Amino acid sequence: MSGINAFNQAIIDHEFVEAHELLEHDWKDLKKAGKKEEAKALKGLINGATALALYHIKNRPDAYVRIWEVFKKYEPLLQSVQLDNLEKYQEAARLLNSKNEELVPK
Repeated sequence: MSGINAFNQAIIDHEFVEAHELLEHDWKDLKKAGKKEEAKALKGLINGATALALYHIKNRPDAYVRIWEVFKKYEPLLQSVQLDNLEKYQEAARLLNSKNEELVPK
């Protein structure tokens, strides 16, 4: 898994569209390897970045809500999956939640 460091930096830099792309290859590799739960965990992170892009960049709050729910659905998997550098993926979830708090009014 090579994209997680770049993903985290992209989230910090508000580059949500690019962040989405950075984990795509890793997600596909996990799917091909039959690691369903790990793939879902990455899918959640990808959807978290996509949701923030929809809200912050594309001005599509209704789409943001639907996609953010996918992130929240899969986020708990980051407590049980087997991924190299798991702490980096857990940090990604914290970053996404932090950016969500920062950018999306309640």
